[in-house]
Amino acid sequence: MKRFYILIAYIFLFVFTVSASEPEIWSINTRAEVLKGDAKGVSITNTGAITLAPKLTEVFKTEQSYVWSSAIDASGNVYLGTGSDGRIFRVDSSGNGKLLADLAELNVSALAIGRDGALYAGTSPDGKVYRVEQSGNAVVFFEPKEKYIWSLAVLSDGALAVGTGENGKIYLVKSVNAKPETSLLFDTSETHIISLATDKQGNLYAGTDGNGLVLRFAPDGKPFALLDSSLREIHDLTVGSDGSIYALALGDLASASKTTSSSITTTTTTETLPPPTDSTNSLVTEPPPKSRYDLSAAKSVVYRISPDGGSDVIWNSPNVTAFSIAVNQMGNGVFVGTSDKGRIYSVGNDGCETLILQSNEGQISTIKTFGSSFYATSSNQAKLYRFGAESVAEGSYESSVLNAKTSAAWGRIWWRANGNVTVQTRSGNTEKPNETWSDWSATLTDQKGAQVQSPKARFLQWRATFKNSANAGQQQISFNSGLNNSIFSNSSPMLYEVNVSYLARNIAPEILSIQILPANVGLVANPPIQLDPNIENSGIDPIAFGLPPAANIPPRRIFQRGARALQWTAEDRNGDRIEYAVYFRETSETDFKLLRENMRENFISIDGLAFADGLYIFKITANDSPSNPLKQFLSSEKLSEPVEIDNAAPTVAAIGTPQVVGDRARIAFEASDSSSYLQNAEFSVNGGEWQAVYSDDGISDGQKERYSLEVPLKNAGEYTITLRVYDANGNVGNARILVRK
Repeated sequence: MKRFYILIAYIFLFVFTVSASEPEIWSINTRAEVLKGDAKGVSITNTGAITLAPKLTEVFKTEQSYVWSSAIDASGNVYLGTGSDGRIFRVDSSGNGKLLADLAELNVSALAIGRDGALYAGTSPDGKVYRVEQSGNAVVFFEPKEKYIWSLAVLSDGALAVGTGENGKIYLVKSVNAKPETSLLFDTSETHIISLATDKQGNLYAGTDGNGLVLRFAPDGKPFALLDSSLREIHDLTVGSDGSIYALALGDLASASKTTSSSITTTTTTETLPPPTDSTNSLVTEPPPKSRYDLSAAKSVVYRISPDGGSDVIWNSPNVTAFSIAVNQMGNGVFVGTSDKGRIYSVGNDGCETLILQSNEGQISTIKTFGSSFYATSSNQAKLYRFGAESVAEGSYESSVLNAKTSAAWGRIWWRANGNVTVQTRSGNTEKPNETWSDWSATLTDQKGAQVQSPKARFLQWRATFKNSANAGQQQISFNSGLNNSIFSNSSPMLYEVNVSYLARNIAPEILSIQILPANVGLVANPPIQLDPNIENSGIDPIAFGLPPAANIPPRRIFQRGARALQWTAEDRNGDRIEYAVYFRETSETDFKLLRENMRENFISIDGLAFADGLYIFKITANDSPSNPLKQFLSSEKLSEPVEIDNAAPTVAAIGTPQVVGDRARIAFEASDSSSYLQNAEFSVNGGEWQAVYSDDGISDGQKERYSLEVPLKNAGEYTITLRVYDANGNVGNARILVRK
């Protein structure tokens, strides 16, 4: 979503003055904003357009919490490994499911179908590998004495590869004369072997936890590192029809000082470096989108390792944790199952990303393919879903919630769409919609717009409903991802943009703080940025062109004798422009007098020489009249702390006659000030360098102080001794005395 109002913040002592009390437009037209909403039966394209999604069918509910693993046999039976009761369910091709086996361990963390059709199950913790018959009888096939069995894969010769933890070992188990025969394929020196996959050439691929490695084992068992990810864990692996390896990496950034087994040959292929950042424009209105190659804050990354050994990042997210990937057999790239509202994304090899569908569950834990169908499992309600190329007949999308910051009157809503797309609105005064919100309004059908019927409130939300036309038939979706490919039918309804106008209730501006600068420090405005006359005459806010508001250019400080300067911060929650006035009174007076009005700047330098000495209170008023009609603007005020204006210099006089004793002269001075306390004193001999002197009581902090000096007299003759004394406001007084030796 992109809002037409834009705020540029400067961290300094000045005010936000972004114009906004006119009606504002809430516009949702970018993918980032659309993804903040809830998709129910709709997909979100790489450009942010919304359309009908693939039909997602709930096939089976296990009544368990988690699905840790899944597998599909040649007959289309789907097997689900669950936790935390260690159960395996079988769901046939008709969607009929039942409990197949109940194992002793907590979690069935891996499943694989053998070349003979047998089901193998790996469990954790205190892992074992079971061979499970169709009758449900489960026999321990391999017990490696490892804590975890994380992954299983069947090799071309029928051997079962077993990935374990916490010691990062890979075992091979072969059936010889109906008995399992085991061997250690490789000790990786990693913590866990989280994922395993195989290809048609008989290679085995392993994804590790610890340093995020992808290892390839040739049929002869020789290891080779294909990828060293910057993330800790390779959570899932899958192999494309062209031989590409896709790796899903998760977790904290791995240590920069990675160590791997010296017996592993490392590839020279590295991750593609991100392109350099363009920093020529420091006043961008929105942070630029990060490259998918920038993994500095990534939670999840999908790599593609091409058949020639090169690796590329095709997807990453700093916010979303992904749990599963599956090759898109109807296009290119992969499907990515996430913990983001149970969403499934389609990601092409070119990085093009489409939100395919959103489930009702918290996580998509596995995705498998069978023919033209895709099977997804969920956790936090362990279920099995199926989807394919067939789209739903109807879907809806609920937008994110607009926060108008105060009660607002709603204007019109209009949208840009193709096909049958209708819109409704609702409003309320709680941040999250609940039963206290208004009901959904009547359905609006004309995309040219209509008045929003929801009551005045602080928050607003809209809902769009999508329907296939009666004569469109059942739409078919192509999962052919790519920047130049639409995966959706041209006849499917499509929503591109929604706009809502509104006028927030006016709120008075607020002065947050007033800073009193030291005496004799003045403030002057910096020269404003010269605008292109075309911009100046356009009526468009200069902020839209990357220029700061004139009032947001901080003043510079100068020396100004007698000056007392005030600087304040203020804000207007409506974003209105603010106008100021400054008043003053002496503390013993009652009425404030106007000093200056119609000010746009948030500072003032007061000529203290034009005021009598004394303590003054200054009142700053702020109003939003520049952005509101006459008699409808609001104002507020704030008083300063007492400000002392003191133009009188201290009085300094010598006391008595200097006493010359040998090579030294003893001299006494007395200083006093009528308004403020004395701060420091210095003396000079014959116009030489000034030297500090303390008062007789050790601290110059009173309105009257005495200073005693002992001045060395090296030669006979006259000496001019000068004493100067400063008060707290920088006024200076002096006196001199002549000494003869």
